[in-house]
Amino acid sequence: MSKSANDVVITGVGIVTCYGVGKEPHVALLSAAEAAPPRVDTERFRPYPVHPMPEIDWSQQIAKRGDQRQMENWQRLGVFAAGLALDDAGLKDDAEACASMDMIVAAGGGERDIKVDSLIVDEALKRNDREVLLNEKLTTELRPTLFLAQLSNLLAGNISIVHKVTGSSRTFMGEEAAGISAVETAFHRIKSGQSTHSLVGGAFVAERADIILLVEGIRAHATGAWHPLWQRSADNGGGMIMGSVGAFLVLESRAHAEGRGAHVYATVDAVEGDRGSRDEGKLEQRLDRLAGLAANADPSETLVLSGASGLADPSARERNVLRQKFAGATLRGYGGVTGHAMEAQFPLGLALAALALDGGLRVPSFDSSIEQPMAVPAKRAVVTTVGYTRGEGLAVLSPEA
Repeated sequence: MSKSANDVVITGVGIVTCYGVGKEPHVALLSAAEAAPPRVDTERFRPYPVHPMPEIDWSQQIAKRGDQRQMENWQRLGVFAAGLALDDAGLKDDAEACASMDMIVAAGGGERDIKVDSLIVDEALKRNDREVLLNEKLTTELRPTLFLAQLSNLLAGNISIVHKVTGSSRTFMGEEAAGISAVETAFHRIKSGQSTHSLVGGAFVAERADIILLVEGIRAHATGAWHPLWQRSADNGGGMIMGSVGAFLVLESRAHAEGRGAHVYATVDAVEGDRGSRDEGKLEQRLDRLAGLAANADPSETLVLSGASGLADPSARERNVLRQKFAGATLRGYGGVTGHAMEAQFPLGLALAALALDGGLRVPSFDSSIEQPMAVPAKRAVVTTVGYTRGEGLAVLSPEA
């Protein structure tokens, strides 16, 4: 594929999962001869397993204690991962570049006051007038200052404060689709010449009782022991095992990256998101259309990184489409080892793809019952994310020649 000044390239990777902080532990994960054992906590929220956050020295990216204190872990994790991406791209101390950098963040609904939530649930067990109870507690227990401190767009605000990224700012909400839209928007702005460099990504903290309650509210959370992604079923809960993840990327136009001599991990050739009804084969139709973005890829040289949630039905349906459209390609369900990261899932997939392509890595099977060994390093990567209830996205990446 010929190169263009407006090609969208990845020049910075900031990543935190249960395997550790930064690129090194994730390159190790992607290059091991055999898949690393899962890092899962099955006790703290029993019977619900989670992939926990690793040990983090927040001061490495958030120097001021005051800044650390006024954030909860979700925002700390996002600000930290954003700092890693800026460092990796060599832009952290470039005041001019940060001042003109666009920022697009995928965020959830902010963090909640767990004590108030628990109080309302406990009291509701004793009363039948629950609407009255809810109004009482909201007027007497809720702290407006806490609510204001946890607004979704304050992740972007804190990145601006801590890292001085002060170009345009956008925040998308909407679970997995938010991460897809964030990357897609950054891609098209750079591709069209509206932007030269952008910080894009999100963060998700799985170790929260409110998150587990929300997921289990639709019987979607796995229970008991960890199972590989493609082997989950209603027999062990809903199938989803959440993971604490921070994933940010620095995307640049090729001209901007080459102008400053930046290292390019990979080129993003295409990215698109979609959503709609999943009834009557419509999910398969949308995935089939999205897969057309990689129609010219040689399957034998293609790594497919599926961001399947683990929820049994949509994950099985996605895998069937991928098997048909990319027969002979290497399939890896990365959420099986990192946990499902909602808003951060799609940026995480792109980060892992960029590391695999840049290093010429042969990624081990994460579920050997389904995923075949990888014979040669990939020359193309396809990253998918299928939301656990709605939203689908696909990106195609190629290595730098």
